[in-house]
Amino acid sequence: MSGENTQTTPEENDAVEQGAAETAGQDATLEADVQGFAADDQIAKLEADLAEMKNKWLRAVADEQNVRRRAEKEKQDALKYGVTNFAREMVSVADNLRRALASMPDELKDSDVVKGVEMTERELQNAFSKAGIKRVEAQGKPFDHNLHQAMFEIEDPSQPAGLVAQVMQDGYVIHDRLLRPAMVGVTKGGPKMDVTPVAEEAPVVDEGPGQPAYEEPTGDAGTGSTIDQET
Repeated sequence: MSGENTQTTPEENDAVEQGAAETAGQDATLEADVQGFAADDQIAKLEADLAEMKNKWLRAVADEQNVRRRAEKEKQDALKYGVTNFAREMVSVADNLRRALASMPDELKDSDVVKGVEMTERELQNAFSKAGIKRVEAQGKPFDHNLHQAMFEIEDPSQPAGLVAQVMQDGYVIHDRLLRPAMVGVTKGGPKMDVTPVAEEAPVVDEGPGQPAYEEPTGDAGTGSTIDQET
């Protein structure tokens, strides 16, 4: 058998080369597909990472804006209400000045002492105005539990029920916060008052250190009965 001719023909060589080329092409295609899948996975991962980073960045920006707004509000509140405790003490001084003027006998109305007290009272009210402190207008107004503290009730059928008939002590607000409620006497026994609701926001009650919350009077308050108050 050693004498048999084992030389391949050109056609066979061409077939072998063609098969090898096809195999190489298939391998290249498969490798390209694998690389493509890997690239797609990498792109998807990068897009997910980008979306997460963007979300974190947006949250950080929002937190920073909230902190800045809170800091600005605290700054404004400090400027507006930083004198609250001092103002609460000073309104008592204003009370004493008004009591002193009201108790002056007629023969001393034109004296230098009375004029000095009047000037001091005016200057104090001017200082209050600059600090945003205003007296609560209560006399003849409908009772408002946001601004007034009822000390007693007055039986008066000729007046609408719930009307402030007497002011025992002036109340004050500082900007939009209640500094001190007005102590008042309220009418009862008359027709119910028709009060149109006011759209304005009620002052915030700022009790402050040592300042007790006030309550509306209970229904068992007797006519003309009073609660001890500071004189």
